[in-house]
Amino acid sequence: MPSQVELRLTEHAREWSVVVERHMETESSLIAFGRQKNRSVVLKIVKKQGDEWHAGDVVAAFDGCGVVRAFERAPGAMLLERLTPGTLLVRVALDRSDDEATEILADVIQRMSPSQIPPNCATVAGWSKGFARYVASGDAQIPAELVERASALYEELCVTQKTTRLLHGDLQHYNVLWDERRGWLAIDPKGVVGELEYEIGAILRNPIERADLFASRPIVERRLEHLARALNLNYARALAWTFAQAVLSAIWSVEDGFAVGATNPAIQVAKVVAPILS
Repeated sequence: MPSQVELRLTEHAREWSVVVERHMETESSLIAFGRQKNRSVVLKIVKKQGDEWHAGDVVAAFDGCGVVRAFERAPGAMLLERLTPGTLLVRVALDRSDDEATEILADVIQRMSPSQIPPNCATVAGWSKGFARYVASGDAQIPAELVERASALYEELCVTQKTTRLLHGDLQHYNVLWDERRGWLAIDPKGVVGELEYEIGAILRNPIERADLFASRPIVERRLEHLARALNLNYARALAWTFAQAVLSAIWSVEDGFAVGATNPAIQVAKVVAPILS
């Protein structure tokens, strides 16, 4: 018997005239590949209400500027253009050059020009509640001194933001794909309102399987200098966000049920950046 998610897939495929060729399942979604008339499309069905439930509105807000296009959207579902061949940017970092991958990420960010902010969009200030939740939970996997320092710094950064805009919220090497027609494009934006310096944090703790590409002071500084120059960022604020956001990312991992220790990428980056801030 089809599950509720599969039934929703069937309903939206019929509503949007999509012929499904194959589908795959992730932890959070059911993703179908098919055709709508003469174009290749991806139909994504989010399994349950949460951060991604209104992701279609976030994708649509970028209107194809540096981001995959949304042809149709509904709560918990979206119909997207299919990127061909869809090569992950992480392959550039792993197989060719980390500097080249960083240049591509900067270019994608430059092209991401949102036309609007979706209703009820998350804010970086709202995400700060994760620190209080973690402290209240009594969990001790993340060193208390990191949590305390990151929480205070995150709060300070939130209240001193000047120009804010719609950000991707999780822009990194696994969320940028190559399309033979439109070049490198971002996928799966979380959607969060904040200053541009916040967007850099996820980049600086990836690719997660290669600590040698992110977990050292020379690499952090080289990457950040390149991004700050290319995007006209405030280097000090971007560095501070990198530290505070890394600790928050580790907190989210704990909340998602993962064990977080010294080898966690976010913890490694936080420990590298902490003495630079000092």
